[in-house]
Amino acid sequence: MLSTTEISPSTRAHFAVQSRPRHVAIIMDGNRRWALARNLPSIAGHQQGLRQLLNLIPHFKDSGVEIVTLFGFSSANWQREEIEVTSLMRLADHAVRCFVPICVRNQISIEVIGRKDRLPKKLVRGIQYAQRATARGKQRLRVAIDYSSRQAIVAAAGRVRKDCGIEEFSRHVSETCDVDLLIRTGKEQRLSDFLLWECAFAELYFPDIYWPDFTITTLDAAIYWYQQRHRRFGA
Repeated sequence: MLSTTEISPSTRAHFAVQSRPRHVAIIMDGNRRWALARNLPSIAGHQQGLRQLLNLIPHFKDSGVEIVTLFGFSSANWQREEIEVTSLMRLADHAVRCFVPICVRNQISIEVIGRKDRLPKKLVRGIQYAQRATARGKQRLRVAIDYSSRQAIVAAAGRVRKDCGIEEFSRHVSETCDVDLLIRTGKEQRLSDFLLWECAFAELYFPDIYWPDFTITTLDAAIYWYQQRHRRFGA
């Protein structure tokens, strides 16, 4: 594992000529533990995590990554205390609306995946607005809210014929290409029901930090690490 020390300008220049991940997925974990370590309420960690994300979005374009998928809220997260879930839903609505001007400026489209029927109506309206306002973006920022990969796979299985092949089934599971690089913060090393099908051959990167400490430097380090990998795809 490479450290997340600063990547020099000369190294960043190589991003243009070396292989780059087309699709990066990020599990933004560790907000609550970051807050706890500072004797702050949990929501303060989530708020700081959002601030970091807003700073990162313009850099997604500079990195040359075509698709970024973020794990915003798992279907399993409904099990948390009601007061925290309510705060997270409000923060999600605020986040989606904050994304719009940044994504419009940077020509990035917003897509939200996951169930919508259990989300607050205000959040659903915000999602619809954000998707319409950024629909012409050339790069894609996908946010998973009330998302379960297992549920997505089961739903896909119910829509296909019995002799369906892998490529056809993939189109039913996801509307995007496979993940090249998955990054998980939070000092954990698991997928937690996130893009299980799409991560079949993903490179997995686990920086030893919580999400509120994730910076542009960390992202650059992850991409540089990926570029050093020799991907065999089972060959």
